[in-house]
Amino acid sequence: MDSFITIRFKRKTAKRFQEFSKTHFKTHTEAMSTILDFFFYNEISPKEKLGPTGRTIEAKLLKRINAVIAIVRDVEKTQTKPTVAMIQSLFQTEEPIKKPLILEKKYAEEKKEVRFREKQKPSNQL
Repeated sequence: MDSFITIRFKRKTAKRFQEFSKTHFKTHTEAMSTILDFFFYNEISPKEKLGPTGRTIEAKLLKRINAVIAIVRDVEKTQTKPTVAMIQSLFQTEEPIKKPLILEKKYAEEKKEVRFREKQKPSNQL
């Protein structure tokens, strides 16, 4: 049987370790051994940051997705819709509706005047 040794920790740190150890391991020794093995095998220091967290990665992905959506909308607005409209206008078989010509105002006013009148016979010649 292995012998035990006493290590001094501050009370707050010891309580945190005990709670962690109870939730994840059977014994405190197994917990400490696993923690030390993790740092040894992965060749990292407990003081190092492991990189971005899940939240920061998610936020960056959402920003990029929003940027892609904006690009797609811009392409649709500036390229796709006008191109589709041009192609549809090329393949239309209907003849355009002929609209009457718009006359200028001065010509329209002149036409209101009667240019020729019938001669009326005097009433006493009947």
